[in-house]
Amino acid sequence: MTDQTDKTTHFGYETVREEDKAGRVRGVFTSVASRYDVMNDLMSGGVHRLWKDAMMDWLAPRRGQRLLDVAGGTGDIAFRFLKRAGSGHATVLDLTESMLEAGRKRAEAERLSESLKWVVGDAMALPFDDSSFDTYTISFGIRNVTRPEVALSEAYRVLKPGGRLMVLEFSRVPNAGLRALYDAYSFNVIPRLGQVVARDRDSYQYLVESIRRFPDQETFLGMVRDAGFGNAAYRNLTMGVACLHSGWKL
Repeated sequence: MTDQTDKTTHFGYETVREEDKAGRVRGVFTSVASRYDVMNDLMSGGVHRLWKDAMMDWLAPRRGQRLLDVAGGTGDIAFRFLKRAGSGHATVLDLTESMLEAGRKRAEAERLSESLKWVVGDAMALPFDDSSFDTYTISFGIRNVTRPEVALSEAYRVLKPGGRLMVLEFSRVPNAGLRALYDAYSFNVIPRLGQVVARDRDSYQYLVESIRRFPDQETFLGMVRDAGFGNAAYRNLTMGVACLHSGWKL
């Protein structure tokens, strides 16, 4: 029988023990937390805001719903959800305390603190009861999870019957020529931006590599279905640079 410590996974292009990945990921986001939102704007030219708005358009939040936003960090998705819903509650879970702290400060500034709860936790072992939430979102976070299939199973567990899963993640540009241009930008520009703005080239090198290691749209759609979700579908954003996956707990 193989010992748990013998199992490996990827950390960008590096092979690491499964038990070590979460700590490495936590280190990345602890390092970049204070500049995370600024870097998102710079890396995407602000387009990530349009992607998140598209996520809300498809999700169509309703009044009184309870959201669990996993890897929710600084609260971008939770804030959008609450404003679209008009009323409700959002629980933001993240592996990294410093990311949540940045989110708490934003919530205070936007006067949303009463509708939010901030929890340090692991997407693969959610500290919530079965059938607790109407909606589960994870935005640019599932590729950092050691076992995404376990995170999807946990999402299914904590959703109420009729609940909705929505995943926003970087994906694969189908066109080979455009993909080559995108790769050139990603590997040559983003780590340099990380060095200049966040003073951390290595973390942004990892983030670029982690995007390339993540499954393509159809493969991930199969993972969503394997976790039990029905009516699973996806929509490409910006020619496949990012992608929205949706599923229902039927």
